[in-house]
Amino acid sequence: MRFILGALLASFTATLCSAQTGVHVIKVVPAPVYVEYGTGVFSINASTSIRVAASEDDSLRELANFLVGVLSPAVGADLTIETGIDSPTNSISLVLEQRGAPAAEAYRLESNTARITISSGTYAGLFYGIQTLRQLVLPAGMVPAVVIEDEPRFGYRGMHLDVGRHMFPVSFIKKYIDLLATYKFNRFHWHLTEDQGWRIEILKYPRLTEIGAYRSETAVEKNFEPLGDYIGDGQPYGGFFTQDEIREVVEYARQRHVTIIPEIEMPGHSVAALAAYPELACTPGPFEVSTYWGVRDDIYCPSERTFAFLEDVLTEVMGLFPGEYIHIGGDEAPRVRWEQSTLAQEVMIREGLADEHELQSYFIRRIERFLLDHGRRLIGWDEILEGGLAPEATVMSWRGMAGGIDAARQGHDVIMTPGSHMYFDHYQGSRDLEPLAIGGFSPLEKVYSFEPVPDELSDEEAGHILGAQANVWTEYMKTGDHVEYMVAPRLLALAEVVWSPREARDWEGFVDRLPRQFVLLDEMGINYRVPSVTGLEGDRLTLGNSITVELSTPAGSEAIIRYTLDGSDPDEESNVYDGPFELAIPEGGVVVAGRTTMPSGRTSAVARARFGRTELQPSTDAAAAQLGNGVRYFYYEANGLRTVDGLGTLDPVRTGVTDVIGLADTDRPEGFGYIFEGYLDIPADAVYRFDLTSDDGSRLWIDGQLVVDHDGLHSARTRTGMLGLAAGMHTIKVAFFQAGGGKSLKLAMFEDAEGAEVDVSQRLFHAND
Repeated sequence: MRFILGALLASFTATLCSAQTGVHVIKVVPAPVYVEYGTGVFSINASTSIRVAASEDDSLRELANFLVGVLSPAVGADLTIETGIDSPTNSISLVLEQRGAPAAEAYRLESNTARITISSGTYAGLFYGIQTLRQLVLPAGMVPAVVIEDEPRFGYRGMHLDVGRHMFPVSFIKKYIDLLATYKFNRFHWHLTEDQGWRIEILKYPRLTEIGAYRSETAVEKNFEPLGDYIGDGQPYGGFFTQDEIREVVEYARQRHVTIIPEIEMPGHSVAALAAYPELACTPGPFEVSTYWGVRDDIYCPSERTFAFLEDVLTEVMGLFPGEYIHIGGDEAPRVRWEQSTLAQEVMIREGLADEHELQSYFIRRIERFLLDHGRRLIGWDEILEGGLAPEATVMSWRGMAGGIDAARQGHDVIMTPGSHMYFDHYQGSRDLEPLAIGGFSPLEKVYSFEPVPDELSDEEAGHILGAQANVWTEYMKTGDHVEYMVAPRLLALAEVVWSPREARDWEGFVDRLPRQFVLLDEMGINYRVPSVTGLEGDRLTLGNSITVELSTPAGSEAIIRYTLDGSDPDEESNVYDGPFELAIPEGGVVVAGRTTMPSGRTSAVARARFGRTELQPSTDAAAAQLGNGVRYFYYEANGLRTVDGLGTLDPVRTGVTDVIGLADTDRPEGFGYIFEGYLDIPADAVYRFDLTSDDGSRLWIDGQLVVDHDGLHSARTRTGMLGLAAGMHTIKVAFFQAGGGKSLKLAMFEDAEGAEVDVSQRLFHAND
């Protein structure tokens, strides 16, 4: 029985997990490339030996010791390591063998009733075979008979962690690396310097940690000084990693075949360094380590003193981190100080640079030359494309996929890490249920759907996509438990994206394998997020006296959904959901609350939704024949807006007609706003759902009734409203303002809560003058 694991996995679950056949479908994440099932099990017990071919091979012995540490707790006995791999029974052999040019991290695992053999041409391959075996172990130490041949799709499989905003102890960094290694990630991107703190000891520049590692306080919740509403907590905060601690972590990661990529930010996000050494700035200072999040105008000045400083810093960094790559950031570096700096302008004239974009490129190219001279390679965020990319630089594409596509077409290597899917500081469920986050929405299924290789690239260009990485920015993550909650289980979805064959990707099969992973995460002490109940994301309206309630959870078939019909928190005595049910709707409606419960007893946050009755809003007398296509828009420009009501005090800069309630482009000032007014043609009598997505505030009115109130300062997110509407014309108004940062606006309409989307652009009209 041979097949590519993935699409067939879920269907095999029912037929192959039976005592009659003796076959156990494996629940491995990431899904292996090839699986052949056997019959029966191998039983690990106190007499089982771990065997290696040569005792003098220190790396092989290291792997054997790691395997002993993994398996001994599972069987309740200390397993022994022996030399010689020809033992016929009750052994687990690690075999380093020369094979016909396999992938560097490929491995083969064979388990039968007598023995288990893991073989590979590399130590890394053996390590990943051990991680697969770890997931295969069933209760009582049983391992199903199976042959697995496996190798990764991408050579770069990364996870990031920001310690600049919030600091974490070495013990947590090691735990984080363990989590990465368990799911076959091989790169840990360690973000070590920020405006809010310099976290790595540099012996030549002690003030970097004496001053730059400490801030006077931290912003409370989501208050931002640039917007004039900053509030601090009054608590001094800081810390750093000594060079001995760095070496300890690097060695720990090496033993788990994880390469650490340090990030030393430049030229921006450098206020902590400027606070310690203000002579590196274009203005005299003094500077204070930042206490709030965002982008700063103060950056390194492109002086010879700055380059000497950075070369000294990078020399010490390279001495600590033996990996090929050094990350230099390069993102979010405003050029206002360079525009005003006599020194910066003199550099531009001397080097023949056309503008400050080219000056940043010059800055990055100088650093790249230094790294190349020392046998290292430079990685930067996709802003390093601006003004011309350094010759051998690798690009991390975070502002969508476009930067990565551009870099690949120029022949540069790319790591895909777009904010749309790969930012694990984004919300993963309803904001009402989740801890405070930076914004955005990246649930588990969205992460799993990510494809790192854009279709528009040729095969040759696609070869420059090294892999993908998820980023964990810690503005609102003060503890390791919070980081784990934001990372797991989304990390598992990414693990499958970057390891398993694209054609093997199967969401239902992945969900079916999650319960085994939750057990493993429990064993590791990871504070993972239990997926919430779906079907209760927003209030529901019906035109009748009853409504069908359908709930689910991506926590797997072994999870239990408990629910109440009075809005109270479900407990062990509450109803157990066993399928869709018809809910009678009284006057005033019903509040349904649901919670996922895992076999371990861990529970999700409680989701709630109100189910109520409504009536049809009658249409207006307007007819399409009397109207023009599209709605009228009024465009405003102003700084300091905090609510859509502020648009009412302004005169529009321009007006016109559009068939899109949204932003056709984002080439606008930081502060602006829109009002859209006209008619919406409703195709049939029904209850409609409206999703309004914006960054910052927005509101939607239908027939003068406020349907979605999404006002205020916030990042990109979606709010939903429902309304019963009769077929025909209805007045529509959308107001939106943008205060700064991200820019987005989109209106979507659906027939009923779960119905098909209606194309709004084809149903917008305005009164002719």
